[in-house]
Amino acid sequence: MRLSQALKEKLMDIRLRDKFLESGKITKAQEQEYLNSLNDDSLKAVQVKKEDSANRE
Repeated sequence: MRLSQALKEKLMDIRLRDKFLESGKITKAQEQEYLNSLNDDSLKAVQVKKEDSANRE
């Protein structure tokens, strides 16, 4: 991964993004552009059922 790409992803990291928006390091438009650029992997999703602990034995 290139350094520039890694830094871009860090700016949009969900754990830091709100802080960067508040401080002005990124704009709402930049955030939306990034979100629109992400691939839609919804077709790859798998439904998982939670196992009831009472039924384990």
